[in-house]
Amino acid sequence: MVSKQKILIVDDDENIAELISLYLAKECFDTKIVHDGESALLAFDAWNPDLILLDLMLPGIDGYQVCREIRAHSQTPIIMLSAKGEVFDKVLGLELGADDYIMKPFDSKEMVARVKAVLRRYHPAKPEIPADSNSKCVEYPGLVINLTNYSVQVDGETVDMPPKELELLYFLASSPNQVFTREQLLDHIWGYEYVGDTRTVDVHIKRLRKKISDHPSWNLGTVWGIGYKFEVK
Repeated sequence: MVSKQKILIVDDDENIAELISLYLAKECFDTKIVHDGESALLAFDAWNPDLILLDLMLPGIDGYQVCREIRAHSQTPIIMLSAKGEVFDKVLGLELGADDYIMKPFDSKEMVARVKAVLRRYHPAKPEIPADSNSKCVEYPGLVINLTNYSVQVDGETVDMPPKELELLYFLASSPNQVFTREQLLDHIWGYEYVGDTRTVDVHIKRLRKKISDHPSWNLGTVWGIGYKFEVK
């Protein structure tokens, strides 16, 4: 029997939390509800969820700090929930490591679709890959991006990154020197109509550049007014 995927719901509004749990339970997810940041961190360690739905405005430790502390040692997908619609709040959440951002009030079908989409993209690295497996791997001097086991190595050292960062890097590196617009990258990486602005791509590129320095043979290039490319020299 296949075990259910576990969703940790963190929201101080009991009615909203119960409603989210109801919709996810109908889709055969196992859910757990907590109402504050401290309980969220404890539940994360004890329950080991597959995804976290995290409200930003929480009593005590807020959602931003919860995200920051989880990201310090885990790449478990996080979808932030908030009534704040300012671009600054969205960008801050993404820069802290969130995989998606849903505005309140939200449509239940959209919320479930986003949960499923993020979970589809999240594939924890497997300890062993058979030698004859069909691995999706791109290699350049000092860089190995493996989409089969979701790993990135720079100069022989493993670099941890969330699934969407890795997929964005792999997609660009798979088509060296080809320029992609932000809209094209949103369509290819997110795989559904993203409700937000194209700064999402800018945020992820910024995060990648912090983790991967330019190499004499390649770099993540910006084409001003258009988009981005993986430039091979």
